[in-house]
Amino acid sequence: MNLRRIYMWIGATIVLIILGLSLATSWYTVDESEQAVVITFGKAEETNTEPGLHFKLPWPIQSVETLSQETFSLDFGYSPDEREDSDVIRMITGDENIVLADLVVQWRITDPAKYLFNSTDPEGTLENATSASLRGIIGTSLIDDALTSGKAVIENDVRTLLTDLINEYDIGISIVDVKLQEVDLPNEEVRTAFTKVTDARETMNTKINEARKYENQNVEEALGEKDAIITRAEGDKIARIEEARGAVSRFNALYKEYQNAPNVTRDRLVIETLEDVLPNAQIYILNEDGNTMQYLPLGPNNNQNNQRVVPQEEGGDQNE
Repeated sequence: MNLRRIYMWIGATIVLIILGLSLATSWYTVDESEQAVVITFGKAEETNTEPGLHFKLPWPIQSVETLSQETFSLDFGYSPDEREDSDVIRMITGDENIVLADLVVQWRITDPAKYLFNSTDPEGTLENATSASLRGIIGTSLIDDALTSGKAVIENDVRTLLTDLINEYDIGISIVDVKLQEVDLPNEEVRTAFTKVTDARETMNTKINEARKYENQNVEEALGEKDAIITRAEGDKIARIEEARGAVSRFNALYKEYQNAPNVTRDRLVIETLEDVLPNAQIYILNEDGNTMQYLPLGPNNNQNNQRVVPQEEGGDQNE
């Protein structure tokens, strides 16, 4: 009887332990920054991202793996204190120069099941993909671009290539952002030499830009002067054409008058010509015998208006 009771107590204890273990493993909690994967006999069944208390089948039927929903950072490259270390990652550019690069990758776990089961080391896979992407892009870039204005292009190319690789590996990770922190030369001597070359190139570009500015300015002035000369020439051309047309019109009108009264027209032309040639001449009308006749002064500066000259007779001169 005693042995039977012992067995009963042992059985009851085992049952209680199993019940307690079942109760203890039949629920789980998820925080707001977590996501949980329910695993049934080693196979991922569902992903739960709702925070709070949740229930499942007891262990060993189902188990739970909890992963963070936060954004992680992977720092790939070097730090300023490690610049001279032999273990620092060095890369070769497309023009066969050695550079150091510091890259920060921000990533998240977007598919916990794939993160747990599609790769034995997803973070190591991400680091290898980052190294391959950065080396591949740096290897096709020139050192001038990598150290100066081409950093943004390199950063975008690395982001695109790394995203494609991670999507191809399908390890449940998504790339949030890629930041190229720094690209530098391996030692101080090389940096100094490169700085001198860069300064010389910038000076050359400055001189070229100044020369082009001077060239453009002079070309614009020359073009403006050319246009002004052409405009003046066109104006002179039009003026001369109009002047010639006016002269033709005057000549035609004069010729028409000449045809009607040749003598009058000829005398008028002679008088007008004399007025133009001798504007200050005093005009006297003479008889054929040479004696002076009474006349009306026609000169502009003659103040002796209405003067009458009497012909000279024998015995003296008389003027009225």
